Amino acid sequence: MGSDERKALVRRFVEEVWSDGNLDTLAEFVAPDFTDHTPEQPGSVEGIEAIKRLVRRCRDAFPDARFTIHDMIAERDRVAWRWTARGTHEGNLPGLPATGRQATTTGIEIYRIAGMRIAERWGVRDRHGLARQLGPGSGPRSEP
Repeated sequence: MGSDERKALVRRFVEEVWSDGNLDTLAEFVAPDFTDHTPEQPGSVEGIEAIKRLVRRCRDAFPDARFTIHDMIAERDRVAWRWTARGTHEGNLPGLPATGRQATTTGIEIYRIAGMRIAERWGVRDRHGLARQLGPGSGPRSEP
């Protein structure tokens, strides 16, 4: 699998699973022994169910969220990319009840691809910026 194929896999995964919320396609994109190493997880989390829970939690909080991919790089079996997501905060996040406000957040992800599927994930999200936008006293956000 070449770097263009790995990039295309990640683009389809982001569009179908993250932006469209289609959890039925997860097995097409994620290896059965998938491991998530992101900081918000207590230790590594394994299996398709781990990513399914994460997607559900995010889609419940921001059901209309759309992801934009920036600066994607593929080298060997890794794909690194930067993303921006924008959506309406309509569901609860830990410690933050729904606000109905528009919010934008960013992050960086690295995936290890094995056998045309995502086998491992490392990522960092701008949780502080998101909490600042949605937290008490931040006021309604206007569209740019």
